[in-house]
Amino acid sequence: MNELTQILIVDDHKEIRESLAGFLSRHGYRVRTAADGREMKRILKTGVFDLVVLDVMMPGDDGLTLCRHLREQGDLPVILLTALGEDTDRVVGLEMGADDYVVKPFNPRELLARIKAVLRRVQALPPEPAAPKSEQLRFDRWILDLGRRELVGEDGIVVALSATQFSLLRVFVSHPKMVLSRDQLLDLAQRRTSDGPDRSIDHQISRLRRKIERDPKEPALVKTVWGGGYAFCAEVKPV
Repeated sequence: MNELTQILIVDDHKEIRESLAGFLSRHGYRVRTAADGREMKRILKTGVFDLVVLDVMMPGDDGLTLCRHLREQGDLPVILLTALGEDTDRVVGLEMGADDYVVKPFNPRELLARIKAVLRRVQALPPEPAAPKSEQLRFDRWILDLGRRELVGEDGIVVALSATQFSLLRVFVSHPKMVLSRDQLLDLAQRRTSDGPDRSIDHQISRLRRKIERDPKEPALVKTVWGGGYAFCAEVKPV
């Protein structure tokens, strides 16, 4: 593990903070700790961090509130520590943009494995494309209006898209001619709802194809790359 990888642990229990900090340090990470949200925000201003381990149940601003704050500020990866049986917290946390969660009590080796998996996934993401010069992007016979979140056909009729379909299409038009794995699509679309491969992405893409392809059974726009994922094969131009 790169010795420059820096992790911030946020937990109000001193024993947990210190034991995790020691464990992760022994495995080659640089670690800082914070007892609450205020200290977390102060520490984040002092350096560059690669990942935050964030306890959900804390006095003051809880972990879910802090996770939402981190997502509003950027894309710093977050792993939540949740109490056993608190399914609602885990679901809400993932919906707020957390990358993963670990249920207390846990073996530190499980957290280490999750940290490595999240960092691998984040490092594998393609670079963020430059912001489009236009909010309207043309491909094939369609115009995707990013501002209005609408897909408009050449006949001027708006085609209804679900939130997931719009997010996926936005990712595709932002990364044309690039092979994206299922995990990359989920992360870029910020719709991850589980800690493992989500095959529902295949169903969402199938539905998207039925709306944008001339022949969904022989897709020309969103093509399957066997063993790789999907690629958007259309030319994309600003309107």
